[in-house]
Amino acid sequence: MGRVSTHDFEPAGTSTSSTEPAWRYTPALAEKIELKWQQYWEDHGTFFAADPQSGDLRDGEGHGARTDSSFFVMDMFPYPSGAGLHVGHPLGYIATDVTGRYRRMRGDNVLHALGYDAFGLPAEQYAVQTGQHPRVTTEANIANMRRQLRRLGLGHDSRRSFATTDSDYVRWTQWIFLQIFNAWYDPQAVRPDGGIGSARPISELRAKLESGEVAVPGGIEGVSGTQWADLSEAEQAAVIDHHRLAYTSKSPVNWCPGLGTVLANEEVTAEGRSERGNFPVFVKSLQQWNMRITAYADRLAEDLDLIDWPDKVRSMQRHWIGRSEGAHVTFEVPGVAEPLTVFTTRPDTLFGATYVVVAPEHPLVDSLIASGDSEFAAEVPGSWRGGAQTPAQAVLEYRAAAAAKTPLERQAEAGTKTGVFTGGYAVNPVNGHRLPIFVADYVLMGYGTGAIMAVPGGDTRDFDFATQFELPVVYTVQPPADFAGGAWTGDGLVINSANDTLDLNGLDVPEAKARMLAWLEEHAAGTRTVTYRLRDWLFSRQRYWGEPFPIVYDESGHAVAVPDSMLPIDLPEVPDYSPRTFDPNDADSEPEPPLGRNQDWVNVTLDLGDGPRAYKRDTNTMPNWAGSCWYYLRYLDPHNAAALVDPQLEEYWMGPQHNATAGAAGGVDLYVGGVEHAVLHLLYARFWHKVLYDLGHVASREPFHKLFNQGYVQAYAYTDARGMYVPADEVEEVTAADGSVSWTWRGEPVNREYGKMGKSLKNVVTPDDMYRDYGADTFRLYEMSMGPLDLSRPWETRAVVGSQRFLQRLWRNVLDEGTGDVIVADAAAEIETRKILHRTIADVQAEMEAMRPNTAIAKLIGLNNHLTSLDVKPREVVESLILMVAPFAPHIAEELWARLGHTESLAHAPFPEYDEEYLVQETVTCVFQVKGKVRGRADVSPDIAEAALEALALADPGVQRTLDGAEVRKVIVRAPKLVNIVPA
Repeated sequence: MGRVSTHDFEPAGTSTSSTEPAWRYTPALAEKIELKWQQYWEDHGTFFAADPQSGDLRDGEGHGARTDSSFFVMDMFPYPSGAGLHVGHPLGYIATDVTGRYRRMRGDNVLHALGYDAFGLPAEQYAVQTGQHPRVTTEANIANMRRQLRRLGLGHDSRRSFATTDSDYVRWTQWIFLQIFNAWYDPQAVRPDGGIGSARPISELRAKLESGEVAVPGGIEGVSGTQWADLSEAEQAAVIDHHRLAYTSKSPVNWCPGLGTVLANEEVTAEGRSERGNFPVFVKSLQQWNMRITAYADRLAEDLDLIDWPDKVRSMQRHWIGRSEGAHVTFEVPGVAEPLTVFTTRPDTLFGATYVVVAPEHPLVDSLIASGDSEFAAEVPGSWRGGAQTPAQAVLEYRAAAAAKTPLERQAEAGTKTGVFTGGYAVNPVNGHRLPIFVADYVLMGYGTGAIMAVPGGDTRDFDFATQFELPVVYTVQPPADFAGGAWTGDGLVINSANDTLDLNGLDVPEAKARMLAWLEEHAAGTRTVTYRLRDWLFSRQRYWGEPFPIVYDESGHAVAVPDSMLPIDLPEVPDYSPRTFDPNDADSEPEPPLGRNQDWVNVTLDLGDGPRAYKRDTNTMPNWAGSCWYYLRYLDPHNAAALVDPQLEEYWMGPQHNATAGAAGGVDLYVGGVEHAVLHLLYARFWHKVLYDLGHVASREPFHKLFNQGYVQAYAYTDARGMYVPADEVEEVTAADGSVSWTWRGEPVNREYGKMGKSLKNVVTPDDMYRDYGADTFRLYEMSMGPLDLSRPWETRAVVGSQRFLQRLWRNVLDEGTGDVIVADAAAEIETRKILHRTIADVQAEMEAMRPNTAIAKLIGLNNHLTSLDVKPREVVESLILMVAPFAPHIAEELWARLGHTESLAHAPFPEYDEEYLVQETVTCVFQVKGKVRGRADVSPDIAEAALEALALADPGVQRTLDGAEVRKVIVRAPKLVNIVPA
């Protein structure tokens, strides 16, 4: 490594006035220091992660390859927005950088890189508006984001950066799609971990079909036989396609005309609108690509126990997977050849079923209409008719009305339940009762079987429907004596549930459920089964700015995989990017993907092994989730043109044995990002990773071992008397004589609100503002000291000065502000100072290991304040303090380290270690109060300084939660036993 120079710049121009000391640590001097060290790190590859083998990615110049203990830390993939960053965005990036720097100093070989999730709707929508190619917009946004993040001093391995839009990255995304397309899920296969059930190559499926080990399933469209040898080539291909993990199907999808594309369930809000753009979403049947994620439902749920994730996120994923144990019950329908199957989690209530409800899209609805009377019978209540004269007319009108509703509107708990009678009846298998079959829009085809048996005596929604439509109510669980009526959903003994061969009366619900399941199977009236809320992942998008599918269609319309040698399939030029759906509120509009407008690209002649033939390309593109499903693997081996990832590298960085922190399932050691990705990205990435694991491409079972959700940086916004937002940085705070606080803008009173940052709210503060006014180190330190990392916190620019003063005191403890000379002494520290030092080292290590940077900073402030009080600054204390500060404020730490005579960067210097001998000391318990109520405690030294005690109290998690972002008016310190905080 090149030697560090301490004479790269002079302080000239750093002073803001002629009387200010020449070497005072000002924002201008901070900028010079920061730019110097950022360039040094880049020139010397300071943060290049050493691979455990020779290759094109080597460690930084002069750094030994410390490969015995690896640590892979990662941020969630950023999307390069044209708006750039505001001060809330870097919170997670700073946290991972602090952790990575700390682990590097603790001896780990750290891999920390950052790429860009660059496909997506914003760039495409901008292209629609302006005609500018999305790539131009995206690359400009990436350049700006790189500039802002470089200025922050993040310790990324720059050689490993990429964008999902890079052609060589697209190639491997398409390659993974083909791995999934050319695989099926074999429920009998043994996985590498010994588990049963695994993705296997399609070639194995073909062999098992030929041998008869796997039977030809019935009900496949276009397949007439059940014996493999008797099927035509086209029928055999249809059977194979039926098993693929990536397949096409025509089914109800979420159609968003306003975006010109379909959306996955996870991309639709609870209000039934698009997550992006807030456009209405409709249910429509379209031919689309799907990923068979449901085959992995159990593993996705069970393996959550193998990883270190927040309980909240694991619960959200389990809820989304929605595993339910119950039964499929078969109801014969007179006049219809095919029976009606419903799923229920409460088969014990079957005696209480008094009607059946099917979704408007259910495939048996047309048969039910045909089987019913041409006109409604006279005895049918008018409420069943829907105002129509025939079942067909009633259902047709009802279906049209249902199609105009969002899924949320259809399932809303409030409001009157609607429905119409189909004219058909289902026969209850346990008592032979004829149950009228209704079409009702609160039943969705995408859940269960699209049909439910209704038990109004035990379900509130069924009871409301039964009341409205004058249907009988039968209770199967005994309500209590004081029961007021309605549906009884509580516990009790079973009643009204017996026939000639089954008597459930008097049993508790679990025993009744078990007996009913056995009876259904014995009488071929039902089967035990497990269903899931999770549905197969809808993978097609009618967009331009996404990865093209590596698929072509032959003359018969059969999907054929493009060979690996033809990858990547790059996006063609198109005349325009706009979705052609005409009316964003029209559910009947049809998508026209932009790729279909380049016919020279769509219609191709290829030789795929049987001579040149004409094919058509798929004109859909993959969702932006595709690229973010596997980017962590590309960080490991970013320039490999021969393989997705070198197995040795994947095992080293992510394998279950590579590091004590990795756990049994392996994965990224630390993944930091927002909780908003709990379902979408995280579930999809886990699915892709498990397929790659099954097929032998990776050794780790999970992609991310430890997940940490950072909070958000929020801000105050201000509105005037008109309700219009005014610039937050121009608002003045006014404190009245009685202590009350108000706010004014240009002399006029304004109202204050608290929430997110945004241009429309006129409260955005950018990192560029902070770099200019305070320096990157101060900005980093402030963000890490604002409060617990996992909680949201309010941004307050005026409070940043506290972090700046800490760095200025540190600077003055090392250098003379007038001359720039080092004022540190080589004399040994006194015993009490040494005790404070080693206690601080021990505490900081504990806080860093627990990802509590705010309390670690509080300890450093205490040590720095103690150092300030000393006439002589001992080198052993100063250097230890600088090393501990380095992860938070690396530029000033590097500069001071160099000025103390060190010739190499401290980035790889050992983190200070404490001596147990100095930790044995008397302590007292200090109580932290907020408005007189105890909110926290800490064991402290009896001689702790008031300033250090105040900082410790303000950083306490209990105090932070109680303040909840409120400003502090006064802090009363009674060292060492009491701190009382008075909020504003």
